[in-house]
Amino acid sequence: MPPLSTDLFDYHLPERLIAQTPADRRDASRLLVVNRATREISHHHFSDLPRFLRAGDTLLRNNAAVLPARLRAVRPTGGQVECFLLRPADGGNLWRCLVKPGKRLPVGATFAHADGEFTGEIVAKDADGSTAVVRLTTRSNEGIVALANRLGAVPLPPYIQRTDDSNRPNDLSRYQTVYADRARQVAVAAPTAGLHFTPELLTALDQNGVGTADVTLHVGLGTFRPITSDTVEAHDIHHELYEMPRATAEKLAAPAGRRIAVGTTTVRTIEHFLRIPAPPPAGDYFGDADIYIFPPAVFRGVDALITNFHQPRSTLLCLVAAFLAPGSTDGIAWLREIYAEAIAREYRFFSYGDAMLIL
Repeated sequence: MPPLSTDLFDYHLPERLIAQTPADRRDASRLLVVNRATREISHHHFSDLPRFLRAGDTLLRNNAAVLPARLRAVRPTGGQVECFLLRPADGGNLWRCLVKPGKRLPVGATFAHADGEFTGEIVAKDADGSTAVVRLTTRSNEGIVALANRLGAVPLPPYIQRTDDSNRPNDLSRYQTVYADRARQVAVAAPTAGLHFTPELLTALDQNGVGTADVTLHVGLGTFRPITSDTVEAHDIHHELYEMPRATAEKLAAPAGRRIAVGTTTVRTIEHFLRIPAPPPAGDYFGDADIYIFPPAVFRGVDALITNFHQPRSTLLCLVAAFLAPGSTDGIAWLREIYAEAIAREYRFFSYGDAMLIL
């Protein structure tokens, strides 16, 4: 099969359809339902989800919680600095971060919070200057995660515009799933397909016999990185750490009904885990998901998918196209048709937007 042109995964989206805020109620978002067996498309609201699931089905979810990772500071010269926490570098006060302006912050550069809540020092930089190791010191010896929860800005994607911090309380609540494990603040982007669930909806599904099982994928900034190569295959896929609980692995191996993945991050976790060459040891498994899913991929552990509408020329769009028609490239043209209809009906796109259910 010849390489897939990245242009196949491009489309025009009117800017007005990029959701800047979530729906008033999580499950009031719209839901486009795709039936792969009949090739039918229907239009609903997310609160209608119980109509399409049945007893024995299992919702597989990414329970990673989002850390308010953007810390603002100033240099001794008065210049503004943004320190974006990515992950701990040593389990203590050394963190791998994105820093802006990166080129003006060499090793040894320092910065501090305007009110003295913390200080930072660049102790190392990657060869390309994209990330740095920063030594962070808090005024009261507060942990860095606790500091971020108190002062950090929500790491919203760049297409969501905020001019000040007035929306921070709402973003802190809504850019987080209701089932996120707050002990696992390991994501710098929300697993957005899960943002539509409410406690009431989860209770209704449970009463209908729909089970749940969780994984934890440490969502990184790579999820937003577009494909810049001419062909899909030439793209260097990002890596993301994940945790697969033994109980979830057992449900994958012997499902009572359909395995329904909530979001592409969950799919990446499951499909990577099921491709481990040797059986993992007993107990919970910790892996590094470097799987790249695009047509004509097949799926080993996912029978249905809940997902949002994704950016043009993204690896997430490639995954959805593959899921529409596993084992072939037919899903590419079909996905373009589905997205064209969603645009015509003015669905809201991207992180705070509407959802799609592929059965």
